[in-house]
Amino acid sequence: MFKRLFPILVLLGLIVAAPLVLRRDTDVAEAGAGDDRLVIVTPHNDSIRTEFGEAFAAWWKKETGRSVFIDWRAPGGGGDIKRVLDASFGAAEALGKEGTEFDVFFGGGDKDFIEQVNKGRLAPLEVFEKHPEWFGDDKLPASFSGQEYYDKEHRWVGVCVSQFGIVYNRDAIGWLKVDPPRKWTDLCHPAYFGRVALADPTMSSSVNQAFEMMIQEQMQAVIRAKGDSPESREEGWRNGMLVILGMGANARYFTDSSSKVPYDVALGDAAAGTCIDFYGRTTEDAVRHGLGESRIHWISPPGGTSVSVDPIAVFRGAPNAKVAQGFVTFCLSDEGQCLWNLKPGAVGGPKGRALRRLPVRRDLYTPDRLAHFTDPDALPFERAGEFVYQPELTAPAFNALRIIIRAMCIDPQDELKAAWKWAVVERGGPADMVFDLSEVSYAKVMNEWVPLTQKKDVLETARRSTELSRSFRAQYRNIAEGKGAQP
Repeated sequence: MFKRLFPILVLLGLIVAAPLVLRRDTDVAEAGAGDDRLVIVTPHNDSIRTEFGEAFAAWWKKETGRSVFIDWRAPGGGGDIKRVLDASFGAAEALGKEGTEFDVFFGGGDKDFIEQVNKGRLAPLEVFEKHPEWFGDDKLPASFSGQEYYDKEHRWVGVCVSQFGIVYNRDAIGWLKVDPPRKWTDLCHPAYFGRVALADPTMSSSVNQAFEMMIQEQMQAVIRAKGDSPESREEGWRNGMLVILGMGANARYFTDSSSKVPYDVALGDAAAGTCIDFYGRTTEDAVRHGLGESRIHWISPPGGTSVSVDPIAVFRGAPNAKVAQGFVTFCLSDEGQCLWNLKPGAVGGPKGRALRRLPVRRDLYTPDRLAHFTDPDALPFERAGEFVYQPELTAPAFNALRIIIRAMCIDPQDELKAAWKWAVVERGGPADMVFDLSEVSYAKVMNEWVPLTQKKDVLETARRSTELSRSFRAQYRNIAEGKGAQP
């Protein structure tokens, strides 16, 4: 009997012992323990949370001699975090409290942080006074490629940079008999019908910003050719909206998880998709066979996207303000910055997998450090391309754009696909001659939708967005039935 049970007992013993044997050495205190505590709300994935949590705990121990317990709160993307913060601060204000349980806001698009600034929820950061040597055009610049890299009042600061781009499956591109995509407009090609993976801009500010960049690219092209005028802006806006319409029509889905896009492209469930650089590069590495070429590849469309930052901030009234300010300082220190891209196992690098993000401090891109970087050739500041973000063109419409894309592409997606298939895929009709986008013209968006989103009238916004969705759905049905764009 014992001989028969022995292998099972050994296996059970290994299962029980494995967590102890494989446990990583860490200075992060267990829940409920630790001299200090820090509550961080973030959209960052588990790898980033683990690596930065452990590295900061070691740094904090070295700096102060104290241990720290980090309570990570990761409710989802930027949209989910916004709702959590609104509810938490709303409850605190109702009770007459200054702050909430949260100490640090770590990661996401700069628009999310600007919104928190406008609501008076962020505190000034001490790092600007304590380490002025880290800031400057050749270090951490105030702005780059038209994007702000920190708040003028020092209430948030970027800690890493990223770009949105296209991830594609080399095998799938071969089957479709098309050239690899290089520009946003390539994803509107009829060959991609039903084979493009997109993320929902209502769930992520970074995704919404990518769609804004697509529009800006088209607007800037027209303005360069014809000069800046209301007519040029209108033409460029329409061209950009047609790009989004075409991509939406070719979309297999709009997912609420940005990380799903490169995963499905790797599996071949989609031929191409849009995603942020570190999702694309991480997945590209994950499916690579040995030292050979990966079956997927991520690219940044030349002249089609800016280099933006993922910021960090400390909340006003943070219960653990001193530790929170320390965490910001760590993230901008040499140790924190290099952790974003050092190879696993390198001195100061991650203990698990490579994070595949890029430091925001330009002075750290030195040959000796790049030799140990996972992406030594990324060089975002040298290869930013010709694109310079011009906020005056589209920034006011940022929140309105979420509503419009949902009403134009997501809610009526089945009808849009049917119309696109009938008019473009099967008949080769030019989309700009088939689809009527007058309801979302530049003038209408700026004069009607922007003021509506600024009023924050939830019921009126919902009513107007429902009407817009119905209008597009009726238009698409008529196109699919060969009746033209008008209902």
